[in-house]
Amino acid sequence: MTSRFVSNRRRVLAVALSSAFAATASPLLAQDAATDLDSVVVTAARTAQTQDATLAAVTVITRAQIEALQPASLPELLRGTPGAAIANNGGAGKESSLFLRGTESDHTLVLVDGIKVGSATAGKAALQDIPVEQIERIEIVRGPFSSLYGSEAIGGVVQIFTRKPRGAFNPNFSFGVGSFDTVKLSAGLSGRGERGWYAVNAAHEETDGIDACRGFGFPVFAGCFTDEPDLDGYRNRSLSLSGGVTLAQDWDLEARALRGEGRNEYDGGFANESDTVQQVASTRLRWRASDALTLTATAGRSDDQSDDFKDRVATGYFETRRDQGSLQADLRAGGALLTAGFDWLRDAVDSSEPYDIGQRINRGAFAQWQQAFGAHSLQASVRRDEDNQFGGQTTGSALWGWNASDALRVTASAGTAYKAPSFNELYYPFFGNPDLVPETSRSVELGVRGSHGWGGWTLNAFDTRIDDLIAYDSTPAPGRPFGRPNNIERARIRGVEATASTTLAGWTLAGHATWLDPRNDSGVNRDRLLPRRARVGGRVDVDRRFGAVSVGASVTGSGDRFDNPGNNVRLGGYATTDLRVGYALSPAWRLQLSANNVFDRDYETAAYYRQPGRNYLVTLRYSAVE
Repeated sequence: MTSRFVSNRRRVLAVALSSAFAATASPLLAQDAATDLDSVVVTAARTAQTQDATLAAVTVITRAQIEALQPASLPELLRGTPGAAIANNGGAGKESSLFLRGTESDHTLVLVDGIKVGSATAGKAALQDIPVEQIERIEIVRGPFSSLYGSEAIGGVVQIFTRKPRGAFNPNFSFGVGSFDTVKLSAGLSGRGERGWYAVNAAHEETDGIDACRGFGFPVFAGCFTDEPDLDGYRNRSLSLSGGVTLAQDWDLEARALRGEGRNEYDGGFANESDTVQQVASTRLRWRASDALTLTATAGRSDDQSDDFKDRVATGYFETRRDQGSLQADLRAGGALLTAGFDWLRDAVDSSEPYDIGQRINRGAFAQWQQAFGAHSLQASVRRDEDNQFGGQTTGSALWGWNASDALRVTASAGTAYKAPSFNELYYPFFGNPDLVPETSRSVELGVRGSHGWGGWTLNAFDTRIDDLIAYDSTPAPGRPFGRPNNIERARIRGVEATASTTLAGWTLAGHATWLDPRNDSGVNRDRLLPRRARVGGRVDVDRRFGAVSVGASVTGSGDRFDNPGNNVRLGGYATTDLRVGYALSPAWRLQLSANNVFDRDYETAAYYRQPGRNYLVTLRYSAVE
């Protein structure tokens, strides 16, 4: 790679980030700005709010935006949102980690239709196995929200809503082919009547993938600790079923189910294939007792399963499930909205590995107060969680907003959060530490947002301090298990997020940029950067419609970062450019072409794991129009 080429690519990254901060960029992913302020979100307060009324930093991705962007996967879609960084181990279907606002990859709570998902052993959700074609909408709330949701919500909450009907009868269909022998197919039926609704959607995708890992085996071990120069494919089949009915004037019942089955090939010394299952099912009963009081009961279960193989010979399995239930009351009184509730969660593990303890139960009670006083708004919440393995945790948060003018709003917040240790960290044979305690955090944030005739913008500054970070201890010390996870670290993460959007000469422009200082604050790695978090990142989207034709481009940039706590394995910065074209054959039929990483950028988000080069996808979509 020539020095001139490197200079040009760095210039592209600089332009992308400066443009995002300045006020350019897209209604495709600029929901923080004033492009969709009349939309309703529920994740930020566990109650319905219009987006411009929320006091937290919120991003919403709609079905229309997903179809326009044509992301290859859910991690690819989340990569384009403010404050988010993705580390991926080699392309489609490979393990992917989300770092939200610089926190750890297991510090973001993931919900599907209100149900907690994720592996109780690994401690995080398998984002790569949640099919994009089954998603209707995503709400991303940044900041500490354990006071509403309990464990895991240190960096924020990502809630995924599965497909719902848009009218009385809505069949849909899509078929796509692309690079790496990729094939994608989806079909569904949905409808809505006076007293109920239903939705059925099926999807299939498969790809030959890329050679995921450039690792080395004996005698020099690096990366995935093996040398397997082959294509690492991926397949996913999914089905979602959902429906709702009005039982009586004030009673509503809703049920949802999503199942995804995957086949993943990768490079590894002990296993190189996995059969996976991601499944979540839930029911919700809501009673509007009066104009002032609503009661909601929810029950659900999520499953995360993996059967592992080495050259098609079984090597082990992991199955975890999360059974959960919730009761919530919302009461309007004297201009205030009071919310109180109780959550119950049981994590259970079944594995070929002998865990000392295979089940734990958590009970959590929470209360929240929301009220507006003229130009001022307040939101305060408190929660107490009791876990049968490591006792209780109390968390709280307070958020304030001030409408300084019709166009300007100022917000401030402070909150605490925690993350319970995973079963692997506690009990994995020979490597777990049952004496671990939860990681805890405290955060403060100051924000300002503007909504104008030309568009909108937001600016948020935050400071998060995390205590008792769990890390694998390589330093012998009295009373600490050597070579096992210990509560040995502290971290301080400071950052600024900026978003903006506008329309200029018929072009919609939007973008965002994030500046981070994510540092270890203790031990031998004190003042070093936390692994896999870039100090600067951003995105710019440009789109326009010419009659039946739509065109667009996205530039996503990331600064350099380190792959290890000691900061001696550096990952270079990069900028990728994606292009898209759509043509409306009729009101119901649409042909789309997306070209990704068009300059064939060679980069890694995790050391030794390749990312796809230049690739394309052609998609034909049908959606009934009423």
